[in-house]
Amino acid sequence: MAYRYGDRYQLSLFPPSVEDYVPENAPVRAYDAMVEALDFDELGIEIDPNNVGKPQYDPKAMLKLLVYGTAYGVRSSRKLERESHYNISFIWLMKQLKPDHKTIAEFRRKNKDALANVLRQCARICIGLGLIEGNTLFIDGSKIRANASIKNKWTKDRCKEALKKADERIEGILKECEEADSLEEGSPSYVKMKEEISNQAALKAKIQDIQKHLKENNIKQHNTTDPECAVMNSQKGTYSGYNAQIVVDEKHSLIVTTDAVSDNNDLKQLAVQVDRANEVLGAPCKTACADSGYSATDEADKVTQKNINVIVPSQRQARGTEPGEFDKTRFNYERTDNTYTCPEGHTLKFRESNPERKIDRYQIVDPGTCRGCRNYGRCTKNKQGRTINRMWSEDIREKLEKKYLEPESQAIYKLRQQKVEHPFGHIKRNLKFDSFLMRGKDAAKAEIAIAATCFNMARMITLFGVVELIRKLQG
Repeated sequence: MAYRYGDRYQLSLFPPSVEDYVPENAPVRAYDAMVEALDFDELGIEIDPNNVGKPQYDPKAMLKLLVYGTAYGVRSSRKLERESHYNISFIWLMKQLKPDHKTIAEFRRKNKDALANVLRQCARICIGLGLIEGNTLFIDGSKIRANASIKNKWTKDRCKEALKKADERIEGILKECEEADSLEEGSPSYVKMKEEISNQAALKAKIQDIQKHLKENNIKQHNTTDPECAVMNSQKGTYSGYNAQIVVDEKHSLIVTTDAVSDNNDLKQLAVQVDRANEVLGAPCKTACADSGYSATDEADKVTQKNINVIVPSQRQARGTEPGEFDKTRFNYERTDNTYTCPEGHTLKFRESNPERKIDRYQIVDPGTCRGCRNYGRCTKNKQGRTINRMWSEDIREKLEKKYLEPESQAIYKLRQQKVEHPFGHIKRNLKFDSFLMRGKDAAKAEIAIAATCFNMARMITLFGVVELIRKLQG
């Protein structure tokens, strides 16, 4: 069988333009149309065709480069610079503009707030196209590495230990200087010793500044590379990072809003993230669903007060274990008397409140009753008798647990995993988004928002196809 050979030196009478190399149904055309559909004034990026002075790259082209690059796992400024030179889809998208990596990095750094708002406009476009309904929202979080090493994390104990070592080293250097003065010949250079003393003194001053920062801001840790990141504990280990939050609509699993926080868990995020999503939707959702990581009753109560159903299992329900024989739930609470009754019929009365922990403590009336009970040693080993702590929000917790067990709630919760964990899987695996490139919380919010926009675009292309999506975006 004969072979067909190419010839890169073959001349054409009419050389094709870059436009001819990109098919009508190429995904890059959809990304181009989406960015063109954005309101740049609302984003906060000024576009002035009559601008004078040193020429700048078209802001729309720069935003297209960042979004389209993220969609294919090309995020660093140097890789984006390379693609704009050699990748035909990037060359078409940029209309043959070739910004260097410094220009790309500077655009991204200066427009963090604008980048964070791209998802908001993308979500509103989806609402206009009928792709987001806003009836049921799913909330989830995932920890992503920051652009900072955990080795640069400082705590009060580490500062104390480092200052001690610095003082010991300075004292040792001074002692060496005294010995050098007495011995003179064959002694180390005194100039080098002075330099080391200066370095140790500078290190000591730096540590003292960190100590002051920890005290003034009443925080437990501080990372000198990225002060706003925090230590995250996950299945992949412990590292410096941010907790990325997303809110997903039920209809087509499209992301409504994203966020990046420094909390190591999701307990304080439910009400905040639902409010952010409702702001984008323009109206309150009907149901908010999340896993047990969001089971803080105070947060759930804030959402239910806005007539929104909350489907969140408690930690006990998530574990799927039955309460023990003498668990608090086995005791009967008498609301009228504000007392508990144990399984043996004995009464535990209210003793005191703890405003800091927001709990009330109940204790058996007569300690001897517990010591003489047949269940003593299993129910409690305390000689003062059994005690029970009741949260101030216990009624809310019980209400949420009952709500979660309803058949309708169970059906919604079964959808949670496929609806809200799918986007994170796409972002982390397909987009290769395993760490943030920029430093600071605002930068992290911008990066995760762009990644979420790329996920939404991939979903819209799947639902409509490239040609139809472009028609709708331009319509």
